[in-house]
Amino acid sequence: MPERPSARSILARLRRIASPEDAAGMARFGIRPRSRVLGISIWELRKIAKETGKSHRLAGELWKSGIHEARILAGFVEEPEKVTEQQLERWVKTFDSWDVVDQVSELFVRTPFARKKIREWSMREEEFVKRTAFTLIAELAWHDKGMADAEFERFFPLIKRGAVDERNFVKKAVNWALRNIGKRNRALNARAIQVAKDIQRMDSRAARWIASDTLRELTGPAVQKRLARHTAPFARTGPPSVQR
Repeated sequence: MPERPSARSILARLRRIASPEDAAGMARFGIRPRSRVLGISIWELRKIAKETGKSHRLAGELWKSGIHEARILAGFVEEPEKVTEQQLERWVKTFDSWDVVDQVSELFVRTPFARKKIREWSMREEEFVKRTAFTLIAELAWHDKGMADAEFERFFPLIKRGAVDERNFVKKAVNWALRNIGKRNRALNARAIQVAKDIQRMDSRAARWIASDTLRELTGPAVQKRLARHTAPFARTGPPSVQR
């Protein structure tokens, strides 16, 4: 069995394939983290993660490097069963870009702490911490085939509260969460549409944008036609995980 690459060798590889031009292009998509950006695509990072395999130790070392792409890669190679609640808090406090939030949330949602953190982080003021809460809702709505409708309905008050946050990366995640819930099945579609109408009446530009975009998609022919054909490609009946 080949020896697993070290964090040092992986970081050296990342630096070799860095692209300043691509890093500049990422900034045009709102990716302007405080950490160093090398300009490496998600596709390339996933390729490296597949070659490397899962490793809790390696993930921690890559995260400590402070390099933007290394932190995304850390989320890909981390072992969710070994992640602690304390680690989630350490990592989320250093989130500084929407793409790190969205990619690393794929790891967070596979931990047993996801639902607890959704509620806690939705109340936090830091922009990317708050985005993480709603990104996790969107991830659960898309991937978790076991969650009952009632569990998603419990997120609606959080979504309504978050809808008045005018910050771009928060409002887009709130919108993403509500849309994904509304695409699960016909019952949740109807409930999400009603929530969007409630949000539409709020005295907030962010809320009105969220409502308008959500209603456009959830009442649109593509979603309605699919829901009429199926209960949902990821529908649930029983109890129990580019910027959108």
